[in-house]
Parts: sequence; C-alpha cells; structure tokens
Amino acid sequence: MPPAHPLKRLLHYSRPHRRQVRLASLCSVLNKLFDLAPPALIGLAVDVVVEQQDSLIARWGFESIRTQFIILSLLTVVVWGLESAFEYAYEVLWRNLAQTIQRDLRVDAYTHLQDLELAYFEDRSTGRLMAVLNDDINQLERFLDQGANEVLQVITTVILIGGAFFVMAPQVAWMAMLPMPFIVWGAIAFQKLLTPYYADVRERVSLLNSRLSNNLSGMLTIKSFTAEPYEIERIRQESNAYRLSNRRAITRSAAFIPLIRILILLGFTATLIYGGLLTVEGRLAVGTYSVLVFLTQRLLWPLTRLGETLDQYQRAMASTNRVMGLLDTPITLHPGQQRLPVSNVQGDIRFEDVSFAYPDRQPVVTHLTLKVPAGGTVAIVGSTGSGKSTLVKLLLRFYEVNQGRITLDGMDIRELNPQDLRRAVGLVSQDVFLFHGTVAENIAYGTFSATAAQIQRAATLAEAHEFIEHLPQGYDTIVGERGQKLSGGQRQRLAIARALLKDPPILVLDEATSAVDNETEAAIQRSLDKITQNRTTIAIAHRLSTIRNADCIYVMEQGQLVEWGTHEELLERGELYASLWRVQMGLK
Repeated sequence: MPPAHPLKRLLHYSRPHRRQVRLASLCSVLNKLFDLAPPALIGLAVDVVVEQQDSLIARWGFESIRTQFIILSLLTVVVWGLESAFEYAYEVLWRNLAQTIQRDLRVDAYTHLQDLELAYFEDRSTGRLMAVLNDDINQLERFLDQGANEVLQVITTVILIGGAFFVMAPQVAWMAMLPMPFIVWGAIAFQKLLTPYYADVRERVSLLNSRLSNNLSGMLTIKSFTAEPYEIERIRQESNAYRLSNRRAITRSAAFIPLIRILILLGFTATLIYGGLLTVEGRLAVGTYSVLVFLTQRLLWPLTRLGETLDQYQRAMASTNRVMGLLDTPITLHPGQQRLPVSNVQGDIRFEDVSFAYPDRQPVVTHLTLKVPAGGTVAIVGSTGSGKSTLVKLLLRFYEVNQGRITLDGMDIRELNPQDLRRAVGLVSQDVFLFHGTVAENIAYGTFSATAAQIQRAATLAEAHEFIEHLPQGYDTIVGERGQKLSGGQRQRLAIARALLKDPPILVLDEATSAVDNETEAAIQRSLDKITQNRTTIAIAHRLSTIRNADCIYVMEQGQLVEWGTHEELLERGELYASLWRVQMGLK
C-alpha cells in the first residue's frame, strides 16, 4: 500500500488542534471579506457623486450629500478596523498553530529516532539527521505560517468577487473569470515540475549540514594537520552545490508569476474595455463599473501570490517527505514486556551459543558461551577486533543477537523491558561522552534527582573529588562540549562517578583505563577495587594489569573464546593470554 500524500500526513498533526484551525480559518475569511469591502465603498462614493439624492445611500434615508459622505466615512473606519483586527487574529492563530505542529512533529521524530537501534546512527551522519530535525521541520513551519491563510484567502476572494460579478454584471463576469482555469492548470503543472528540484535542494542542504557538523566536531584534528584550506574548499564546494540546486529550482519557480500576470492582464483588459463600452451605452451604472474595475484586479492579482505559496508548498512537501521518511524507518528492536525492578536484579549473566554479525559484514562473535556469576568480577581480553566491545552492545540490546541468547537472572533479555535492563547496568566506556554543562550535571546525568551530597560521594569513590575541587568553579565548572576542557583521565573518572551514582547491580567497564596515564590508572584502579564489591562486574580491558585480580578472565580471538581461567591459571597454561602478558610486561 503506497504511503499517504505528505500533505495529508502533515495535516494529521493539526487534528488535535481543530478548534484553533477553525478559528484561524474564520479570521482569514473575515479578514479577506473586509479587505474586499473598500472597492464597494469606492463604488458607493462614485454613486453618491454621480447620482447624489438618487444614490443607494440616499435610498437608506440619508438624502443630504454631507450625511452620505459621513456615513461612508464611518463605514470605512469600521471596515478598515475590522480588517486590521482579523489580520492580527489570524496572524497570531496561524503562527502559533505552526509552532505547535512544528513542536509535535519534532518531538515525534526525535522520539522515533531514539527508539531506533544503534546501527541506524552508525550508518548516518549527525549533520544529516540534524538537517531533518531542524532545517526540514523549520521549513514546514514557514509554510504553515502563511500557506494555509493564503489558500483560504484566495478561495474566499474567488467566491465573493465571482459572486458579486455575476450579481452586478453577469454579461462582464465571464471575462474576469476566464483566466482562472488556466491559472489553476498552471499551478498544478508547476507543482509537478518543481517537485524533483526541491527534493534535490533538501538533499544538498543535508550534505552541507553534515559537512559542517563533522568539521565543527573535528576542529582539533583540522587545526593539528593544518587542513584549514582543504576544509574551506570542501565547504565552498558543498555550499556551491546547494546554491546551484537552489538556482535551478528558483529559475523555474520564478517563471510562474510573470506567466500568471499575462493571464491577469488579459482578464483585466477585457473587463476594462467591455465594461467601459457597456457603461457608455448606459447598460451599466458608473458606480457598478468602478467597482468591477477594482474587483477585477482584486480577483486576479492575489493569484500572483500563488507563485510564492506554491514555492513554499513545494519546499515544505520536500521537507515533509524527509521527515516522514525518518518516521517510517522501521524499529527492528522490539521491546520486551516483562518488567524487572532494579532492586530485584541479582546480576547473573549468561551468553549461550551467541553469534552476531553487523549488517553486510563478517561475523564478529561466533558460537560464544560464557557466564558471569552474580556478584562476581570477570574480565574479557583479546586483541583489537576480537569482539569484546560487541558483547557489551549485545548485553545492553543496542543490537540483537543473530543466534543464541543472553540471559539475566535466567530471563532472556529480549523478553525484558529495555529500560529496565539498561537501568540495571552501569556502563563506563572508553569513549566517554560528557554533555556541555557543569561537572555536577554530568555526574548526575541519568540520576537527575541526586543531591549535592550524593554527587560528591560518587565523585569521591571514583577518585574524582580532589581534582574537581581544584577546578575554577569546582562542581559548577563548565566542562565544554564533549568535556573538551578536561583531560582524558578526568573525563574517565567523571564517567565512573556517573555510573556509581546510578548504583547499578551490574557494572560494565569497557576499556575504562585505555587512554589514561599510569597515575590516573592507579587512581581509577583504587576506585574500581572499592566499587566492584557486592556487584556483578564485567571488565573489558586492553591493559592486563588492571584485571589480574578478576575471578575469571575470558580470552577472545576472532569472535570466539579461546581460553579462560584466573590470571595465574592462564599464565601457567602459556598460551595466548600468557603471550599478551609477556608483551605488555616487556618480557618478550
């Protein structure tokens, strides 16, 4: 079944706000009604001047010329006042509605994005996703701000003026209405013509955003390799591609208004000449002719704005397609329904005949079976690319196993609610991510209700309190984006403090000391000796010295377990682990 038209899907977001839509629509129609009244007032004025005591207003009981003009003046004030009031009302209503729909759409898109598995993000750049969440949704707001009002007012104009024409001068009306079918046909034709061009514009701006996002994140690398001229040229190329794509769209969309004006000229000229001849012949009143001339322009001229509205519409539909494409991305990670309160977790973990491969790649883990007893500490070691960190992603259900199963306290983790599963696990990864904010905010991330005393206690356990106290504002020091104002070891200790504050029954340390100096490693090791007590701990390590006291050490190679045992047992065996130990200790 083909997906619904993007406009229909966009309008779906207006359903909860039907009352506001109706009120805004009413204000748009009433504004146009009073906006079209001045030509009628001009016709009445001409009628007073020409007919005097026989004018239409005189028939209302006001025979004095002065009184008639006073009446006209009062009507003018009322009409212009109401027109302004309804214009203010529809502006406020439509713009607020656009903001509300923009918010709902962005929140829905972001919520869906968070539910997608990790592979989705690894296959797409942050800049391209930002372009959808920000630039594309903002494009929809710009259309909703004005587009709906413009369409309503054009329809109102056609109905009111068309009706007035046929009432006042049916013999002239058809000339004014003649261009309209051609204008509508031209609008539809241009819509089909512009669709692929605006789709290309949205793709180009996405690529440009992706390049800018990557460069801003990698500024240290750009500067250290003196690649500034190279990156400037790449930004220039992406910007130029975006400019050229826009130019192709603009060249075609800009042709719409001139073509419409030619059609308007034909209708206006026909009304002017034919209506004038009828007036000279006495078959049409002078006041009526004056109104017709003004109304013809008011009828046809707003149609030129269809070009701008059409342009906004096509840009909006191109953006809508991209946003809906994101929302249509299937969620392959199906959440389990079984709840598991953190307080009930014992921490017994088992990998049973687990196999896994990333999409379109060779298997990373093959028929792997291992167990982590509740409250125990196990280490997983092996050469780079052996599949160690992949086990963490599988345990947290960032990816689904292709074969076998992983259990927690005897329950298949696929049956568990993912939020409950992840609440039970405290992860300290080698790639520490700190948010732009204070030290305290980063430690309390995920445990948002933590008190200052609890934050400080977690930092003390992680051997981070001392260095935090020496920061310019202590716990209120801003760490910068991704924690760039701190050293690698400091970031690592904050990550440990964050995990400790969470107080999970299961602690996973994924290369937690891989990028720190010996002094920092010693500090981290002291904290780990304290925090691993009475909780299940999985330590993935490259530095074997940090895991020598583990209850069991598993050694992986090419996605398989090749040996396991305690540190002493593995050394006695003299196989892969012993070889790695000798290399790291400088004994080989």
